[in-house]
Amino acid sequence: MRFLNMLLISLFVNLIIAQENFHDTIWEFNRHEIAVGDHLYALMGATALLGEEGAIIKDATIIIKGNRIMEIGSSGSVDIPAGAEKLDLSGKFILPGMLDAHFHEGKVKDLLPKFLAQGVTSLRDPGAWNESYLGWRKLGAPIQRLFLTGPHLDQYPPAYPLNSMLVRDAREAEFAVNDFIDEGATAIKVYFRLPLGTIETICQTAHSRGVPVTAHLEITKAKDAIKVGLDGIEHITSFGTSLIHPRDAEKYKQLILADNNARRKGRYEVWKSVDLQDTFYLNPLLKLLRENGTFVSPNLAVFEKQPDQGDSIEVEGFARMLEFTGMIDRAGGNIVVGSHTFVPYAELGLGYAHEMELLVQAGMTTGKVIEAATIQNARFFRVEERLGSLAKGKLADLVVLSSDPLENISNIRQVEKVMLNGVWVK
Repeated sequence: MRFLNMLLISLFVNLIIAQENFHDTIWEFNRHEIAVGDHLYALMGATALLGEEGAIIKDATIIIKGNRIMEIGSSGSVDIPAGAEKLDLSGKFILPGMLDAHFHEGKVKDLLPKFLAQGVTSLRDPGAWNESYLGWRKLGAPIQRLFLTGPHLDQYPPAYPLNSMLVRDAREAEFAVNDFIDEGATAIKVYFRLPLGTIETICQTAHSRGVPVTAHLEITKAKDAIKVGLDGIEHITSFGTSLIHPRDAEKYKQLILADNNARRKGRYEVWKSVDLQDTFYLNPLLKLLRENGTFVSPNLAVFEKQPDQGDSIEVEGFARMLEFTGMIDRAGGNIVVGSHTFVPYAELGLGYAHEMELLVQAGMTTGKVIEAATIQNARFFRVEERLGSLAKGKLADLVVLSSDPLENISNIRQVEKVMLNGVWVK
């Protein structure tokens, strides 16, 4: 009887642990709608970029069974199972399916398929009602793994009324966070009008459910929001008010509180005034980002200003944004890739690739940028146990390129094949 009681207790404890683990697991919103591979493949001869910078297998063999990577290693070290379909990919380059940390859905034909065809196999929309993706989910064609946040949490007057839920105090914010997570939100997005105390409550509530919080800040100082619990920062512009004199930051804050649209020009004026040689504000911020492991999705492509489309203030302001992004990387910060979908200097579908190109311009190595697009983003999404790298047991999301992206990051555009969940995307 004692043995039986101990067994029952053990089973009960394991059940609780399993429930807690499931509770803390981030699942894509449409996981039950994604086709599951049922084939056995042996991908042979390609150079495999595993996800981490410097992790490379030349002349690799990858065994895929169903929707999982069963084995990966150098040719000759991996046994090819009987019945496997062999694909000779000699001269090609394979990397994990890329994750887009900042995608915005729009009513544009073939929008999601265009990004999927470029190797973006997972995406996070940080600020849209879940219903926005219902049409895409019913499309009948393959689409990405969807990691949704629900609409922005904001205060009146919202910058984007159709994609915002207004919360008037911390208690309303707490209820909204729990409602979003109950609906399947995989992260929470706070917008720039929320006061710091409300952001803190949102972080505490989301973290109690195992869900990260990211933010577009603009006027709330990034250094303060990180200290109260933020996991991620969207837009490099969110750091502007932490890099200038508090008097000037307050002037900008009051300007935006009076008129949301004042930020469109004002953010460039702020960044033109940022002195990245003055370490008084710079060094403590870089240290905070590194020590807290904050994920930064710069979205450089949407702010890009060149002389053909911007005045001197905008061009110089963008140049400072680019420079600061490189500083975050060199200081040991966590840069990830987010396309923002619609950007001025890339054709539709190529915004993600262009963001990667801008990160290289900012000073990141090509290997670090690929890491930012794959395993680093998987960590930001909290799905690194099954996505973001080429490793035994992980899901078979991968991209085949005809040219080496380590040699030139623009080769990331040379996509030949994309596999999603063990299925080649047509």
